[in-house]
Amino acid sequence: MKEKLQKIAAEAVNLLSSSQDLEEIEKIRVRFLGRKGELTQVLRGMGALDEKDRPRIGQLANEIRARIEEELTGRTALVKEKTIRSRLLEEALDISLPGTAPAHGRIHPITRVRRQMEDIFLGLGFEIAEGPEIELDYYNFEALNFPKDHPARDMQDTFFIGEEFLLRTHTSPVQVRTMERTAPALPVKIISPGKVYRRDDDATHSPMFQQVEGLLIDTRITFGDLKGILDLFVKEMFGTATLTRFRASFFPFTEPSAEVDISCVMCGGCGCRVCSQTGWLEILGCGSVHPRVLEMSGYNPEEVTGFAFGMGVERVAMLKYGIDDIRLFYDNDLRFLNQF
Repeated sequence: MKEKLQKIAAEAVNLLSSSQDLEEIEKIRVRFLGRKGELTQVLRGMGALDEKDRPRIGQLANEIRARIEEELTGRTALVKEKTIRSRLLEEALDISLPGTAPAHGRIHPITRVRRQMEDIFLGLGFEIAEGPEIELDYYNFEALNFPKDHPARDMQDTFFIGEEFLLRTHTSPVQVRTMERTAPALPVKIISPGKVYRRDDDATHSPMFQQVEGLLIDTRITFGDLKGILDLFVKEMFGTATLTRFRASFFPFTEPSAEVDISCVMCGGCGCRVCSQTGWLEILGCGSVHPRVLEMSGYNPEEVTGFAFGMGVERVAMLKYGIDDIRLFYDNDLRFLNQF
């Protein structure tokens, strides 16, 4: 039995010393120390030995097991180290070089432009007001002088939720809610940025987009104040050389109303493909707050006046960066977004 144990030890050590990979080492372990391994079988046969020989043979068997296990551990570590060194040489990796830093995220161009717009109006003394995106028909239309049968509702093809609720089509309801909450206190000077929803989907329209609308109500507010505010905004956003033009228009909640154009940011007003050779690009709508809107919101139109304006953030971003398709903002294409 002693000679058999010594032979097992010598053979195991010899095989381990010449092993070259972890799979081979595992096979050697199973062969000698596994449940059906050679050393295990010898130990199971110790019951046939004479009682006086069992302690001595048992001690020898334990020593041999410990020696094989020690050789297994040492050889495994050595083979692993050799494998790592070999892989490093194959990959020609210089581990002394600094690692590759993870890519940093960027602010989305729509968020960047919206924040810039907010900063301009905050600098002019406006405050930011917010409201629900799921709105009542009353606040989205009726309180803004859109009665149930008003044809102007057709300009805003809407996502309704039942009879009285809808996804807001503009952020103007925030203006109404603010006036109701603050009336008759003065002044009211807010902007209301946020998401709005309309059933539009083409190169220049999206079912979901963002607006920034503004409202100022006080005594002796004129259309001239509105023109001054918007002209200053345009110059801050697009540069001091940018011109503004006001064209008569119609909105149920303002009277008089106007569309605002800016001199083409591509050609400087000379005429090009982007501006259809006109030299002008439409950017927003505005006007003096309709007396009926003031009255429905708790203000006396004989004592106060005001103005309101609204613009799409995507529209401003498209003009600012020369982008011709609004859908690019929402395609999540890094080749596009990494430019900002």
